[in-house]
Amino acid sequence: MAFCNSCGTTLEPAAKFCPKCGAGVPAAAVSAAAPATPPAQSSSGLKIVLIVVAVIFALGILGAGTAAFIGWRIASRTHVEQKSGNVRVETPFGTVESTDNPSDAARNLGVALYPGAKVLKGKAADVSFGGMHSVAAQFETDDPPEKVAEFYKSQFPNANVSVADENHYAIVSTADKNIITINIEPEDGKTVIHIANVSGKGAPSSGSSD
Repeated sequence: MAFCNSCGTTLEPAAKFCPKCGAGVPAAAVSAAAPATPPAQSSSGLKIVLIVVAVIFALGILGAGTAAFIGWRIASRTHVEQKSGNVRVETPFGTVESTDNPSDAARNLGVALYPGAKVLKGKAADVSFGGMHSVAAQFETDDPPEKVAEFYKSQFPNANVSVADENHYAIVSTADKNIITINIEPEDGKTVIHIANVSGKGAPSSGSSD
């Protein structure tokens, strides 16, 4: 309700002049200003968040389903064969083969075995994936590491040789698209020889070293 500023007479809501004293009525006094109504908050931001969460959730389900399907296909096409201590695993990507036979390991490695060394059980493998072929085996002997190292340095006279603690030797030879690594170290009173031969795609070109 509005009142005249001059005489205090009660004014009609739409009155522009006081009916008693004739004074003009300011527009602000005609009626009390209605409180402003706060605009409703937009829900578009929440909708966007929900959509993003739903998409991520859907992609997660799709990814898990795809991974499960691929895993099932790989498993269905993987075959494991055991025969005379040898294990051969065939997969869509290549084969993995292990052997406990020293002569088999030596033949696959393409590296001369140290005289009298024996292959450690379960420590030989032959792996082919794509264009890469990797053969690895582990042997042991009663001879000291320096004697074993001298033997392999004579086999690969141009190889890179590094020595650590005077008992640990690493011999690396790269030639004819092969990488041959020989690690020699003492272990539990024996000398352990780790030999690996990697060939195929990614191996250095012929003539890089011997």
